[in-house]
Amino acid sequence: MRLPLVLRVISAVLLLGVAGIHLFLVFDGVGGSLGVLFVLQTIAAVVLAIAELVTSGPLLALATVLSLLFLIVSLLALVLALTVGIFGITEVWSFTLVPETVIVEAVGIVVLAVSSAVVLRRRRAAIAV
Repeated sequence: MRLPLVLRVISAVLLLGVAGIHLFLVFDGVGGSLGVLFVLQTIAAVVLAIAELVTSGPLLALATVLSLLFLIVSLLALVLALTVGIFGITEVWSFTLVPETVIVEAVGIVVLAVSSAVVLRRRRAAIAV
């Protein structure tokens, strides 16, 4: 049930990229409730990145699926903020790092979807044997 090391490292790097973007935005002046949410998102992304690198077995499967769900929700929240608004927060494409965030999170979703499929398929095969 080992996930190839390259997928684990790429997943962790993308999660750290998301963390870095949100931490930068906090230091760049995003405050209030959005700033607090960005700090929490940074912490969660770092914890998940570490989990991608140091866990194995069922915990790796859990960390990989949680990381995928985390990025899906993060991108969904940004898209909602860009379109109809979320929690009274609206966003524009020209705001700092918005296009970059969409790219990093979309690539992260693809990589983590592949990683999740691999780890869950291998886990299922190990259980069947």
